[in-house]
Amino acid sequence: MQEETLSRREREKLWQRREMLTAAIKLFSEKGYHSVSMQEIAKKSEFAIGTLYKFFKNKEDLYKSIIMEQADIFHKALTEALEEEDGEIEKLRKYVQVKGAVFMDNISVVRLYFAETRGASFNIKAGLDKDIRQDYEVILQKLAQVFAEGIQKNRFQKIAEPYHLAVSLDSLTNAFLHLWLEAPEQHPYPDDPDAIVNILCKGLLVEP
Repeated sequence: MQEETLSRREREKLWQRREMLTAAIKLFSEKGYHSVSMQEIAKKSEFAIGTLYKFFKNKEDLYKSIIMEQADIFHKALTEALEEEDGEIEKLRKYVQVKGAVFMDNISVVRLYFAETRGASFNIKAGLDKDIRQDYEVILQKLAQVFAEGIQKNRFQKIAEPYHLAVSLDSLTNAFLHLWLEAPEQHPYPDDPDAIVNILCKGLLVEP
């Protein structure tokens, strides 16, 4: 449902929820998930603790909401990139560009997720991983379809199964993003998506 179609009360509740999540992201980023209390989040967002609990049953629920909303942003952006009317190679370029842009635009939540999947409780991690894996698999299948269409049209060689090609390109993109995350000045994410796409599409071998 579009936000403009919501009632004033519904828009107010949506605004309150966003304020709470924004405050939680800031606190989690500064202090770590385990060091932040619901009372601190309520104070930071300038709402009563009872109001916070009307939206989230506990801190785990709030954390899951942050990560799943971020996963939805990734899912929507990458789906749109792969469903545009451009040719297959342009879709691959768009995928690399969009994934990099969304990753970097939401770096606070990305860092939080990476930190807490190593240190969060089993219940948080288990609940998130299942949902995120499902969304991730949908994207990989859409990416595989791009490769399949390119192979069918004789634009790509079938050097591997389309799904394996999708995993390969996604893994290359992830590798560049992790390098940027660790050392952005030393390893900037490429402005030109061909810097990543061509590793897969052109390969290393020099033609004899």
